Amino acid sequence: MTTLIYEALTEQEKRQVGMFGCTEAQMREAVEESLSFRFRGPSFMAASLMSDAQEEIVRGLSEDARQTLNRAKWILFTYCDKERSNG
Repeated sequence: MTTLIYEALTEQEKRQVGMFGCTEAQMREAVEESLSFRFRGPSFMAASLMSDAQEEIVRGLSEDARQTLNRAKWILFTYCDKERSNG
């Protein structure tokens, strides 16, 4: 994210970038446009992200792995909790 774009973000969005590597709105858009999400569901997508995080750990990319795991947790809390409460 370029400096000018980052500086234009709200404080909450800056915290989101620190946690996830992007804003929550950007993440929601990416998730909901994903074929994996549409055809396999949120649990599969979260598990896939966890596998990505394992690879990042092996490669020594701990900050990337932390953000990837945060994205996986966000998907589980945002979409799987909805499924459970609606089911």
